[in-house]
Amino acid sequence: MGTTDSTAPALGTPTAPDGRRTGSSAPDADGAPLGLRDRLTAFLPAVAAYLFLAGLLLAADTSVSDVARYTFYVLWGVMLPGTLVFRLLRRRPHTLVEDLAFGAVVGLVLELVAWAVLVGLGLQSVATAWPLAVVIPFAAVPRLRRHWRPRGYRRTSPGWSWSVAGTVAFTSAYMYGAVLSRNPIVPDSETTRQYIDLPYLLSLAGNAKHNFPLTFPQAAGEPLHYHWFTFVHMAMSDLVGHIDLSVVQMRLMVPALAALAMVITAVVAHRLTGRPWAGPVAALLIFAVGEFNAVYPNNVGHWTFGAPAVPLMSWASLSLTYSQPLLMALIGVVGDALRGRGGEERGGQDGAGRIPAFGRGAFVLTALFAVASSAAKASSLPVTLAALAFAGAMVLIGTRRIPWTVVGLGAIVAGAQVFATAVLFRFESYGLEVVPFGNIQKYWADPQQTRTAVTQSVVVAATLVAFLLNHQLRMVGMIPLLWRRRLRLEQTQWFLLGGALAGPAVYLVVNGFNASYFTLAGLSFGVLLSAWGYCEVFERAALPARGKLALGVGTVAFVLLLTYGIYQYAGDWATFALKAVGDADGTASYTALVPALAAAAALAGVAAVGGVLWWAAGRALPALRGRGAVVLLTAALAAGAPSLLLDVQQSRQVPWDGAWPLPASQVEAARWVRAHSEPDDVLATNGHCRSESDYAVPGENCWNSLSFYLSAYSERSVLVEGWAYSPRLMSEKSGSFWDQELLKLNEDAVYRPTAAILDQLRERHHVRYVVVNRKVAPESPALKTLAKQVFDNGRMAVYEIS
Repeated sequence: MGTTDSTAPALGTPTAPDGRRTGSSAPDADGAPLGLRDRLTAFLPAVAAYLFLAGLLLAADTSVSDVARYTFYVLWGVMLPGTLVFRLLRRRPHTLVEDLAFGAVVGLVLELVAWAVLVGLGLQSVATAWPLAVVIPFAAVPRLRRHWRPRGYRRTSPGWSWSVAGTVAFTSAYMYGAVLSRNPIVPDSETTRQYIDLPYLLSLAGNAKHNFPLTFPQAAGEPLHYHWFTFVHMAMSDLVGHIDLSVVQMRLMVPALAALAMVITAVVAHRLTGRPWAGPVAALLIFAVGEFNAVYPNNVGHWTFGAPAVPLMSWASLSLTYSQPLLMALIGVVGDALRGRGGEERGGQDGAGRIPAFGRGAFVLTALFAVASSAAKASSLPVTLAALAFAGAMVLIGTRRIPWTVVGLGAIVAGAQVFATAVLFRFESYGLEVVPFGNIQKYWADPQQTRTAVTQSVVVAATLVAFLLNHQLRMVGMIPLLWRRRLRLEQTQWFLLGGALAGPAVYLVVNGFNASYFTLAGLSFGVLLSAWGYCEVFERAALPARGKLALGVGTVAFVLLLTYGIYQYAGDWATFALKAVGDADGTASYTALVPALAAAAALAGVAAVGGVLWWAAGRALPALRGRGAVVLLTAALAAGAPSLLLDVQQSRQVPWDGAWPLPASQVEAARWVRAHSEPDDVLATNGHCRSESDYAVPGENCWNSLSFYLSAYSERSVLVEGWAYSPRLMSEKSGSFWDQELLKLNEDAVYRPTAAILDQLRERHHVRYVVVNRKVAPESPALKTLAKQVFDNGRMAVYEIS
């Protein structure tokens, strides 16, 4: 594999032969300053990826103004202050892309602090100016000015840059095909359907614009013990960039954060492995390769082992999307610190291309990223702590010395976890509980005890194999790395291995759908180690240029063939596989696992036959000898790639499970309220549930309490809206609203209003508007005589309490 930038000399300030400084121009591979043309060319991959994404956004009905505003927000409100602070904390420069990627993540941390100050003091109107708090000191203090134009950058190879840019473009195209082109920014018809969680997530962002800390918008004044940092980022996009939150959620934030996560993944993989090409490989594994399965369509009901890494979840779990760059940056600085004195610089096999360590600043960066990760996604820090504990134990066993660096880093991460658990989450568990194998035991359940002990053992083993294939197949690249080193690993490698093991281990021990996010957190560690191992196998294969081209073309052909096979024959394959295992009627506990297990067995058989043929051919063609391993490993890593391609096709043919009606008339009323109210006004409504049929049946019972649209699109708190996601009910596993007296008062205001009831709402609960959804049930005629009707579109009516 090409390693253009691993052939350059060690880093440092470039000097001329006579020892004089050459200036601030970035050096090329030989250390000579780059000209203007070369410097502009170096930015072409990033510019191309940006323009491609911008074009997709415009094609998805995003306005030029919104794209420009968000670009300004990212550059001014995130990258500029973050990059300056990152340069202050790291010891020596490595590459410009590393500075900008880590700088952007530091910028996400800084905006949390800025938000807390601005909203806490009620200074949202000057939010656009907050980066000046960083810019001015770095411009005024002489010792800080040098960070505007650092010296000594290494140039990344064009191949590396274009590969990372291509990964960003591919994922952007996937997002356009699967989501952007299929969903309006704001519901635009009475038949619009939207994934059920999206209004709830939008309501939290609206709440973050006005409240520090956040409260639960669907029950005014109820505290929100949740990982809510994602919604601070959304709020700051609005406050700094002046962009409507719906545009941020449905168009801008997810592609931008995904692009950042891919770039920071590539940078971290390069830094920790010393191999530039581990970067694009790791980015592909975590973003372009999905779960291995043989099912189409793959709706939510078929997510056999919890949340997938990319398909749909980018929008359904905005906290996952936001947390990924933070977690990857945390892994990067912790892994770098674990290199220790002996790992001051890391290079490739030839020892060239040295990467300077972050130095003591790594500990400060660890603290920043750990605190931000703590309430970005609750699964990030527990897996990181487990990874550090595993690394520490392995080093202690191997050296019989206490690894104090691991201890120090663990103390920082543990402190952030304690802060989040005690202060932010208030020890809420959101229904998670320790039940070993609770998430997967349904697949081997045998309540009638009809299976023999041997058969049951086979079913249990098959279930565990299916779990490994589904989520962990893309981590198979670590196997040759561990095998070659005979488990004599560096601290950084133990750390990555610990995280890769801890994520799925927690999922197997802790019961609940949300436990699957621990698996995804472990994936961030695992793909780095997998890319490391893959690059070593690739290097040992020493493929010529034609061999590399053949491998690339063959991989693409394999993925397309597998994609077509699943799309065209998934149903027939499932029927065949179920018959083969004696489950023709599809009623066994393990039915959902059979298609993927059978597909894996078939592919393994093909690989075995191919291996024999490769060995035989190698006797006549020496060029094939010793290169079969890289072909097999490439195919194994790419086996999950069809999932993203099938998602795009599925979005055009089959509605996603969990997409429920959200009529435009409801959103119109909510946005009217937003335009005619103050942030501290409270709303009352008779809509508490969502109907899958949009209340086609008169008098339909309210059974799910999943209505969030009013608080979402009004950006106001509601006295009682949908309470299903409230922290107290999630932990208590209860379905009833906790204050029945308040709920009755709310309902009486719509159906049995009196002047006393409305006065109580206004004076005690600060309710200004009563919003009525007549599809749920029409309001009492008396309401019009007691309050002023200020909006009516037929379906929705809004009354102002004077």
